[in-house]
Amino acid sequence: MNLFIGIVGLPNVGKSTLFNTITNSNVEAANYPFATIKPNVGVVAVPDERLTKLAQLIHPKKVTPAICQFVDIAGLVKNASKGEGLGNQFLANIRETHAICHVIRCFEDKAITHVYDNVDPKRDMEIVNVELIISDLDLVNKKIEKNYRKGQSGDKLAQKLIALYTKIKDHLSQNKLIKDLSLEEEEKQTIKHDGFLTAKPVLYIANVDDASQEAIVNNKHYQKLKSLLSTNDLLLPVSIKLEYEISLLNDQERQEFIQSLNLSYTGLDKLIMMAYKLLNLSSFFTFGEDEVKAWTFNNGMLAPECAGLIHSDIQKGFIRVEVMNSSDLINLKSEKNVRAAGLLRVEGKDYVIKDGDVCYFRFNI
Repeated sequence: MNLFIGIVGLPNVGKSTLFNTITNSNVEAANYPFATIKPNVGVVAVPDERLTKLAQLIHPKKVTPAICQFVDIAGLVKNASKGEGLGNQFLANIRETHAICHVIRCFEDKAITHVYDNVDPKRDMEIVNVELIISDLDLVNKKIEKNYRKGQSGDKLAQKLIALYTKIKDHLSQNKLIKDLSLEEEEKQTIKHDGFLTAKPVLYIANVDDASQEAIVNNKHYQKLKSLLSTNDLLLPVSIKLEYEISLLNDQERQEFIQSLNLSYTGLDKLIMMAYKLLNLSSFFTFGEDEVKAWTFNNGMLAPECAGLIHSDIQKGFIRVEVMNSSDLINLKSEKNVRAAGLLRVEGKDYVIKDGDVCYFRFNI
């Protein structure tokens, strides 16, 4: 599975610059609202130094990182659902994403126009949330309508669905996000593939100025935004302008610049790491002379399920998995040494794959 994230926010908050940075693409990011007039899709490698170190052990023909896909849509404005600005015509492009990255402006700069003339994180966040809520209300009404006749004729499943969707509709009608609605596990599974935007986990990005990177406590807009969110919400302060400048450097220059800032990771590395945390994801590796590859999986998945991420036939014919910890393999320099140290394990169908596992799946079809 690949991580799939939709980027939302008002016009001119830094969405397209963020997109340019993480994909090294050439999406227009002009200083005026609605510069992004088409949904932009970009793919970026998930940073993982373990993959690099594993590849250095055997110099395979191919090194394949895990992938994160980002979708950038046109900025939303108040009453987008009624056609204001470019409307919410692009929201359908992010219904299939795993999570939402909500970019909120937390910096002052008279040279960069704000669509509402002044910076106010609370207002800006609420405007975007309301437009997402309205879009979900339209979808939930269609779900209710779809099941109405069957429910009237006594269909028990349809009646159950109507009750669930009515509960969701009532919650949305109070300007509340579905992700904040208490649902039973069965109800969560029922709506899992419905594409409700406000049911998706959200990673909030506070776009701050360069100075705030070192003294975020002095940024009043960031502090205000932080106070509005719950302790369960993930909020990441990022100077998107600085991150874009870093992305233009070559690998050596980038590393030197990051070290000069006393950082271990760029803000964008942190963004992807937080997205993994938000979605409860990890990586396992396959390791061979033809290819060393990172695979994204949901924490808690069993070995046969992870085998299925590689190919469905491997899951169907699963026999066992031979497992090493990537840190053991990196430290001991070779699979032979790992075996000699007794650190290679043979696990069966009930084994829960762990983050950093190096796996050889044995199967028969």
